Amino acid sequence: MAARLLANLLVIGGSVLGRAAVQAYRQAIVNANKTGAAQEAINGIRRASKAMTEQEARQILGISEKSTWEEIVQKYDTMFERNAKNGSFYLQSKVHRAKECLEAVYQKPDMPS
Repeated sequence: MAARLLANLLVIGGSVLGRAAVQAYRQAIVNANKTGAAQEAINGIRRASKAMTEQEARQILGISEKSTWEEIVQKYDTMFERNAKNGSFYLQSKVHRAKECLEAVYQKPDMPS
């Protein structure tokens, strides 16, 4: 009997807390929309998702504007392998994105894809 009563209390308490959490979340969304915090968060996401510039890519790979594509690939391979062995995934992804950015710059229109 006591176990049944305890189980009922846990179920009722859980459902009350669940409804309160959902209600609080809805209210937080309403408040964020009123204050503009939601729009600021969206703008922050947009800013973070901007593509890498050519200058940033060159800075990451440590190359000049006069570098050839072969030099870029050599530098990329070296840095990518170094970060794969004992570096960080974040740096490795930055190196990869830099190479992707520069690929678009160095890609010739007459070369087949």
